[in-house]
Amino acid sequence: MSASQIYVIGAAGQVGSAMMATSDGRAVIPLTSADIDITDPTSTRSALANLSAGDVVINTAAHTAVDAAESDRAAAYAVNADGPANLAAVTSTSGARLVHLSTDYVFAHPVLGDDGAPRPFEPDDVDGVPETVYGASKLAGERAAQAADPATVVVRTAWVFTGGRQDADFVATMCRLEAERPQIRVVDDQTGSPTYAPDLARALWDLVDQLNEPALRGGAVVHATNAGSATWWDVARAVFDNLGAQPERVQPCTTAEFPRPAPRPSYSVLSAKSWVGAGLAPLRDWRAALGEAMTARSGDGNSLG
Repeated sequence: MSASQIYVIGAAGQVGSAMMATSDGRAVIPLTSADIDITDPTSTRSALANLSAGDVVINTAAHTAVDAAESDRAAAYAVNADGPANLAAVTSTSGARLVHLSTDYVFAHPVLGDDGAPRPFEPDDVDGVPETVYGASKLAGERAAQAADPATVVVRTAWVFTGGRQDADFVATMCRLEAERPQIRVVDDQTGSPTYAPDLARALWDLVDQLNEPALRGGAVVHATNAGSATWWDVARAVFDNLGAQPERVQPCTTAEFPRPAPRPSYSVLSAKSWVGAGLAPLRDWRAALGEAMTARSGDGNSLG
């Protein structure tokens, strides 16, 4: 699909920034929270007043403060549920397409495979109410967007990192802690899909280019993460290894030892079958992506490569 204009909502955020850095000459209009309030229908319509058929809106904006959402449900739902609905209302009337970024937190519980162990989630494995306000609000946003505009494409991702010196994601945090502490403890009983923001951004551009293909033309829910799975302990050890530090300095611990207001999924690996089935190129293994992130960090500080 050759989009006339592509609007990136949340352009100053982690994924939005990566999308701007990997746009490769596309006609992109970045919109930050200073330009559009997606929780307000009037602001949304005004910011997208020039939207027309053939344009694409990519929504990377979200209320991602998982713990804070537990005590401020209204704020989480305003951004994560009302926001996508407002965007979809505009795209549905203009003939533009909406690509909405969602999360692994929408799943309520693991799904067991034939061997009795959890298996990677497929898009239609959503069943029940997510344990967290964040997850419930993001699931509500998916449904609201597709109800308002059935052609919406929902892209679920997970464990997004950039790792830059100015970032605050898990990888960046582990880099800082390696320099500050002789030993750290990291949970080893949560398993997920680490995803490098620039890889995700490039994957989203691939999706935008193929929105008119049969698998995506009428709307879809797909999963996009780097390949492979890991625990947070695995990721932390890999960070230390890339830094030339001793991975043994990262000690495993349990989630119960570090209670948080919002429960974390014990298993939230996302299957790539829906992504590949839509004709999109699979993302590389998370360890290779982490290596690139660490190389970028040790260079000029530009972690987007």
